[in-house]
Amino acid sequence: MDCISCENTNCLIKQSCFTTNIAEEDLFINAIRCKKGQTFILEGSPIYGLYFIQSGRVKVSTTGYQGKEQILRFAGEGEVLGHRGFGVSEIYQVSATTLEDSVICHVSNSNLESLFAKYPEFTFNMMQFYAQELNRSETKVRKLAQMSVREKVIDTLLYINRKFGHNYAYMSLELSRKEIADYAGTTDEQVIRIISALKKEKLVISQGRKIGIPDVDLLKREIAEHNFYLDS
Repeated sequence: MDCISCENTNCLIKQSCFTTNIAEEDLFINAIRCKKGQTFILEGSPIYGLYFIQSGRVKVSTTGYQGKEQILRFAGEGEVLGHRGFGVSEIYQVSATTLEDSVICHVSNSNLESLFAKYPEFTFNMMQFYAQELNRSETKVRKLAQMSVREKVIDTLLYINRKFGHNYAYMSLELSRKEIADYAGTTDEQVIRIISALKKEKLVISQGRKIGIPDVDLLKREIAEHNFYLDS
C-alpha cells in the first residue's frame, strides 16, 4: 500500500505524511484484503504491530464472563486497531472482525519503532490519539455504571448513527440485535424488547436488521440527563 497516494485522509499515518513529512521510503505498509466476518486480530495472539482501516468497517471485541463477547467499539475508515497492547504487552488484548469486505493496512512493530525514533511529531500525534482513546474508554465505563438498560440501548443507537450516518432512512451500518446487545452490555432479548418499545413510541423505525432514527434530537432527549456522554 502506497501511503502517499492513498485517498484515505482520515488515517493517522496518512495525515502524518503531510504534517511531519514522513518519507515514503520509511513506510513499509502491508495491505490485507479481508472478507466480511474475517477476524484479522485474534485476542491472545502475539502482537505484530498496528492496523489501520483503509476501507470498510470493523468490530473490536474482547471475551468476557463465561466466554461472552463484549464489543468495545466499532471502527471505520482511517481508524487505528490493535493499539491497546502495543509497547506494554506481548499479546493482543482484543479481537477485530470485519463487518463488511475491508482493506486493512498493517504496520510492523519494527517499522513503528523506527518511525517513532525518526519522527517526533508522529510520536506526539500517537500520544494524542492514546489520550483520546483513554478518555473514550473511561466514558464508556461511566455509561455502563450509570445508565439503565433502555438508556444503554438508546445510547448505542445514537453512537452508531453518529459514527456511520444514514443510508436513506436507515443507518448505513446494519447490526444484529446481538451485536447491539454486546456493545450495550445487555442481552439480545432486552434489545429486541426495547427496540420494539421505541418503535411503538415512533422514536425509531426498523426493517429486518435495518434501524433508522427519524428524529435524532428527539431520541437524544431520552438520555438528556447523560448529555455529558452524548458526543463521546
